[in-house]
Amino acid sequence: MAAGQAFIFIAAAALLLVAAGYSDMHSADRLETVVIAGETFELEVVADDATRRQGLMHRQSIPEHGGMLFVYPSCQIQSYWMGYCLVDIDIIFLDARGRVTAMHEMKAEAPRREDESEIEYRERLRSYWSNYPSQFAIELKGGWLDRLDLHVEDKIELDLERLKALAR
Repeated sequence: MAAGQAFIFIAAAALLLVAAGYSDMHSADRLETVVIAGETFELEVVADDATRRQGLMHRQSIPEHGGMLFVYPSCQIQSYWMGYCLVDIDIIFLDARGRVTAMHEMKAEAPRREDESEIEYRERLRSYWSNYPSQFAIELKGGWLDRLDLHVEDKIELDLERLKALAR
């Protein structure tokens, strides 16, 4: 390989590493401290389509007091699924005022089989609905809903206006 080609290869590899690091750092950079039923969580804020689509897919674990806070530009019926999720996740949907609209214990699904198309895989996965229009969703490590004394209509304190301003 010529010196010029080596430089281009190294520069391209460095850019890829920086881009990969940025995407990981991007959600971890925005941590939100949220108190839910007396328990304090440090949640990764995901407020754009790309990070909302990725969510907790492919994660081997979720920290005990960690998870994600999904922020949407507007309030609408939301639906989540456990595609490519390796661990159980509890989800809490919140309306634009921070009130709980629904909660679900989402169990990890069997992985996509080699002989299964993407469409077949998605069709067999269960959907978890917000029941009412929601602007936020909180995903926690599976098992938290059993420990939290949380009910539909309970309010979770969030800096609503600041978080809504992040949504894209």
